[in-house]
Amino acid sequence: MDKQNKAEGPTFNVKDCTIIVRMGGVSPAMNLRELRERTAICPIECLYHHFCETLVRPSFDDPEFRNDYAVWSSRYLRDRVLAERLGVINPYSFEDLEELRAIVLDLIDERLDEVHSLPWVFMGEEFRFLRAVTIVFDTGMTFSQPVDFIRQLPNLSNSSLYYHFIEARRRTKERVDDFTAWMNKFETKPTRIIQTLANVDFYSLNLIELKTALYNSLLGFEKEDLFNG
Repeated sequence: MDKQNKAEGPTFNVKDCTIIVRMGGVSPAMNLRELRERTAICPIECLYHHFCETLVRPSFDDPEFRNDYAVWSSRYLRDRVLAERLGVINPYSFEDLEELRAIVLDLIDERLDEVHSLPWVFMGEEFRFLRAVTIVFDTGMTFSQPVDFIRQLPNLSNSSLYYHFIEARRRTKERVDDFTAWMNKFETKPTRIIQTLANVDFYSLNLIELKTALYNSLLGFEKEDLFNG
């Protein structure tokens, strides 16, 4: 019997999620100075929503930027410089989202010092501070071995992939995706899969691209010894 059959680990229960968006309790911003003032006092859940939850929000659709701050700066303030500076922020690189707030405020302050006039947006284009509640539910799908994860990956919904591979990085103590946390509990760890998951630049991809990248990276592993480094 090979290592894969000898390996023992817990069953992975696949979950899915949806978010319910609500107002953040802060007045909308009509210009860059107001954006700065509101960002300094908004609930941290607002920053989490605008930087992290855009991937799973049905209404979000921007091929270039991954966060609402960059999108708003580009589309409505028409400030391409600020949009690009905000657009490269990876919120998952911060241990504490207050660090994210500080970086955003620094970038806005820097831009305020550079511009000669303060552009305003039209009514209806203001930046609205939002936050969301995440509803999690069971899918009935389970994995008992790492190869099950590979085979079932194409069948995972985008929101399930978001919950387990992205959202988990802020939810779990280890700051890793749920699949990696699960495989680390195996008596013999599937190191090749774990290493592959760690190398995926998830924040630069939308969920469709992420699923494709993961599957292409793992394709063929089930015919190999997954437990060799």
